[in-house]
Amino acid sequence: MNTVIKSLAASVALAVLGSIAPLALAASVSAVNAPDPHAHHHHMMSEIMRSTVDYTPPPVSLTREDGKAVSFINELNDGRPVILTFIYTTCTSICPMISQTLSQLQTDLGSDRDKVHMMSISIDPEQDTPARLKEYARKYGAGPEWQHYTGTVAASIATQRAFDVYRGDKMNHNPVTLLRAAPGKPWLRIDGFATVAELLGAYHELVASK
Repeated sequence: MNTVIKSLAASVALAVLGSIAPLALAASVSAVNAPDPHAHHHHMMSEIMRSTVDYTPPPVSLTREDGKAVSFINELNDGRPVILTFIYTTCTSICPMISQTLSQLQTDLGSDRDKVHMMSISIDPEQDTPARLKEYARKYGAGPEWQHYTGTVAASIATQRAFDVYRGDKMNHNPVTLLRAAPGKPWLRIDGFATVAELLGAYHELVASK
């Protein structure tokens, strides 16, 4: 009798497994075939594109992470070479990679660290308050040469449009880093995920040509 029961139990178990396995396989295949919302980001990780561009910064007021309202143009034109990026604090894909790269760049700049001005501007100013930006800056170990900015939606969009990074929805933004040796000089635009070494090399090239 016990043998019969064990045999029946084994048959039921095999039947259940037989019905589950195709479902699991279908789910797996579906996951593989599902479109990746960050596919274009992954593509851009494999290459960068450099270009030299003249931009006209807009005369807008922004708010630094310390809560102080500042002129964007005055912040750009303080005499130091500028490294400019656009981020938002709740980003989970592009912005953490850019900010981590800038964090390491601070170290690799060595004694030049105190001579450069690194600027990260929020493309989500409604959520990114100065307090939130201050916490974000602390998370990435931003030194005194690296400031984060927010402001009104209009000011943020005007700034993004001026540097051709505005894509309407923040989820559509792309990795872009902009460098300028001095006021009046053209900008070096790097589209894609530039490495620390690439940014450091670009910085030294620009400063040497100033």
